[in-house]
Amino acid sequence: MFPDRVVIATRNPGKVREILRICADWPVAWVTFQDASWPDVEETGASYRENALLKARAAAEAVGVAGLADDSGIEVDLLDGGPGLRSARFAGEGASDEENLQLLIERVRASPPPARTARYRCVALLAMPAGEDVWDEETCEGSLILEPRGTGGFGYDPIFLPWGETKTMAELSPSEKDLISHRGKAFRALGAALRGI
Repeated sequence: MFPDRVVIATRNPGKVREILRICADWPVAWVTFQDASWPDVEETGASYRENALLKARAAAEAVGVAGLADDSGIEVDLLDGGPGLRSARFAGEGASDEENLQLLIERVRASPPPARTARYRCVALLAMPAGEDVWDEETCEGSLILEPRGTGGFGYDPIFLPWGETKTMAELSPSEKDLISHRGKAFRALGAALRGI
């Protein structure tokens, strides 16, 4: 069952755009960082789900409506699943997307293409005001290239080549990306769970 109003618990404009696009058919009134404020949340969880819950709860409690959050990361097999939970801080606290991207390229550069397998993982979670939460976890498998391509998306998208695609995530159109991305799959599954499908 969908709540009437939902606050999207992120200040990342790229992520807000993606969530609003993926969840365009949700019968809710959306609240974003442009409409409300909530305290910064330190992502201290030991899992994507714990981090998503921390963010969703903080926004829900501050705004007084259901909170929607996701936590996601890129998991590179050569790096034993890293940067994983530290994807946004891979090059250090406050690092830019570009700094994180360049560090990842540096770390995998010496390895041959077949060894550069990776996946994006996302947990999408809705925290209800009464305390319960609904969530789903999905992945998008692929590999990494060394020369960034494309201007769409954000984060590691310019070097992530999903399996079966010739374009990076950053070269795909928004609708193509949403269809196969970890975030697209997780939020669609969350919507289906809320509809009781």
